[in-house]
Amino acid sequence: MRGGLLTKSIQRLSIEHLWALAAIAGVFVFLNLNPIRPHDFWWHMAVGREIVDTGQIPTVDAYSQTLRSQPYASYNMFWLMEVFFYQVYSRGGAALIVFSHSLMVSAAYAILLYLGWKISGSWRMATLAMLFAAALGLNDWNVRPQAATFFIGAFYLLAIHKLRSGGKRGWLLTFPLGMLVWANSHGAFFIGLIFTGLWLGDEAWRGWRVGNAHGRWNGLLLPLVALLTTGLAMLLNPRGVDILIYLNGMLANSPVQNLVTEWAAPSFNTLGGALFLLGLLFSAAVLAISPKRPSFYELCTFLFFATLGLKTSRGIIWFGIAMAPILAVHFRALSTLVARPVGKDSITPLVARRMNALFAALILLLVMVTLPWFKQNLPLPQIKRGLISDETPVEATQFLLENRLPGPVFHHMAYGSYLIWVAQPDYPVFIDPRIELYPYDYWMDYVLINNAVEGWESKLDRYGIQTMILSKLEQHNLVTAGRNSSDWSIRFENDQTAIFVRDD
Repeated sequence: MRGGLLTKSIQRLSIEHLWALAAIAGVFVFLNLNPIRPHDFWWHMAVGREIVDTGQIPTVDAYSQTLRSQPYASYNMFWLMEVFFYQVYSRGGAALIVFSHSLMVSAAYAILLYLGWKISGSWRMATLAMLFAAALGLNDWNVRPQAATFFIGAFYLLAIHKLRSGGKRGWLLTFPLGMLVWANSHGAFFIGLIFTGLWLGDEAWRGWRVGNAHGRWNGLLLPLVALLTTGLAMLLNPRGVDILIYLNGMLANSPVQNLVTEWAAPSFNTLGGALFLLGLLFSAAVLAISPKRPSFYELCTFLFFATLGLKTSRGIIWFGIAMAPILAVHFRALSTLVARPVGKDSITPLVARRMNALFAALILLLVMVTLPWFKQNLPLPQIKRGLISDETPVEATQFLLENRLPGPVFHHMAYGSYLIWVAQPDYPVFIDPRIELYPYDYWMDYVLINNAVEGWESKLDRYGIQTMILSKLEQHNLVTAGRNSSDWSIRFENDQTAIFVRDD
């Protein structure tokens, strides 16, 4: 029986399916080959460990030199994914983390691919639309809690399509259950409200256009239920309704808005910004010239997520996710305008099926050999070779701990995340990627020291710093200044990191 099903599947395998398979496999392979970067991951792991060990979500900072015991609301925002990461890491180390992350993100794009096919009827056009979304998501694929939200957001779009197409009412469970996870994993939970709100708005628009016809508002029931249950589920988090205050606080936080490139408006000066701005113009052109007139829902989706992406680079990936199914439809409409040459296929159906099966097998083989457990056997460049990025100060931190270097320490911001994971409580961090925890003046001190601006040593004196753990790439000026200073001696150095200790 199984052999028969497999044979039928192979017989149905076409070049269109290979497009789709190659695209989603490419996303999965790309994710597998990306090592874990230090910026956010390790401090989330440390919090997950604390939650598992104590059975409570922490409410105050316990890791920094200067803000210890100060309230930190973000612990309540990420706790579910932090526990997930820690439990996965405890059972399978970095390899299982990378694999689970790759699977989660790839599943989101697989849903977009499937949804694009269901709406457009073309695997090829659905693949192109999915690749468009993937290109806009590259900068947001690092291992961190938001990975789960991409899957939930894509699943929301699938559930909306299923319900609008007459699917079973059970799809309504997607909205409260998805939001229950979303609101306890990442601050992007409001996207779920936007998706359901756009659906409700589109049904209201349709009802208004129908005029006095009987049943004009019948379409409002399902999206109204979806929006209400999504909103209620959003409140099931440690902060309750204050989760909205937290979100507003992030949007108004000066260090976050002014110092974090991910929150800045996109520009052509960065790869992600350039891809988004070009993708925005491309999407607008597609909708404008498509022989299929864009619907109210499509236009509203474009306008909202374009505005979000223009306001903050954090919104770029959501523009791609929201637009992928829409673009698949309009790609298909545009493809009908292209004349296709008529000719006889020189390859017999049997040979074509066998070639398709061979290519599919090769794609799956590529997926297998790039799994994290086999990665060390691949001829990869140094920057991709390990499971943990070279940016992570693993050797330097080990040297710090083994030699009991004097504290307090000053360090590269991204290093703070790893120090929180392995060097607590002996070495509280100076600063770390919990941007909103630290006041703006503190960040200004970090920036001035980081760039070795005149007076940098006096600022370190003010904080009592005895040891500096510096990134040779990101803190080149400070490394040079440390080498030239008579007050500091270098105690450790490798290709990425240098450790200086103050002379007695």
